[in-house]
Amino acid sequence: MKEIAELLTIYVSHAVEIAAAIIIAFALLNVLYRYLAFRFTEKKILSKEKIRVEFGSSVAMALELMLGADVLATAVAPAWNDIGQLAAIAVIRTALNYFLSKELKEIHAETRIPPDNHRDRIQNPKSQIQIPTPTS
Repeated sequence: MKEIAELLTIYVSHAVEIAAAIIIAFALLNVLYRYLAFRFTEKKILSKEKIRVEFGSSVAMALELMLGADVLATAVAPAWNDIGQLAAIAVIRTALNYFLSKELKEIHAETRIPPDNHRDRIQNPKSQIQIPTPTS
């Protein structure tokens, strides 16, 4: 029974690593497509910052999956060397994920457009909607 559990854990670990690689591959194809569309077409659907945020989010998700896969792989072979490697990998991936998430939040905060689109009103004050006041 122990051998089956170990084998299953290793297969799940490999499947999670493959899923992380697929996420990164699709994210890379998506970012290349959107960036080329941004550069070579007149119609700008997404900004460069939005493209970076989407790609960064995908990379962050893949990093989390890879860390989970490493934990699973180490769970079946808990030698001290493996545990030390897992600790180093966990620290590096967690630090990468932390700083990536921090940068993504900053980019998202900088590029956020308010729902009422106040920039248009500042540039064109005549576009403001006049709300009629009730007269008695």
